[in-house]
Amino acid sequence: MMAGGKKSKVVDKWKTKQWYTVLAPQIFDGKEIAEIISSDENNVKDRIVRISLAEASGQPSQSAIFTSLKFKVVDVKGKNAYTKLMGHELSPSYVMTLSRRNRSIIKIVQDIVTKDDHEVRLKLLAISGSEVSQNTKKNIYNAALEEMKKASSDLSLDQLMQEVIFGRLASKIFNRLKQITAMRRVEVRKSELKEAKA
Repeated sequence: MMAGGKKSKVVDKWKTKQWYTVLAPQIFDGKEIAEIISSDENNVKDRIVRISLAEASGQPSQSAIFTSLKFKVVDVKGKNAYTKLMGHELSPSYVMTLSRRNRSIIKIVQDIVTKDDHEVRLKLLAISGSEVSQNTKKNIYNAALEEMKKASSDLSLDQLMQEVIFGRLASKIFNRLKQITAMRRVEVRKSELKEAKA
């Protein structure tokens, strides 16, 4: 004889989930960049979304296609998820095309602090037109470092990230370095937003 009792109601978990529209920060005009499905808005916060610069900016240039942007959801209001730009990275395949024989590649990694007190790590590649001496490499390194620090002290986080991802900072550094020797290319290969200083 079977024991009597109520059957437990089966809840379709899919039906409890909702779509959240992920919005870029204001430097990209708050445009929609993704959708996230979740049953709890608390699980949406801190999620990471990666898209190309070409998608975010609508500029289908070669460098934009090979530039990946990293966004983090920092706030959820209703069905909108608001993000902060956490950094960018050039694709390894694109970076490899820049590295040719008979050229010197100077790699620079520097943590800088913006005028609104955010710490950002920048990884830069400076590629000369031909092989250069160790002394010239040192001069390139020091000049690039100086330009990076100068930019950080003058710019807010949003301003710095725009200078970085749209190539304006690399262009400024290139113009400085070509006074030292013939340069092939300067690229900020990667940027990473670190914890804001207290």
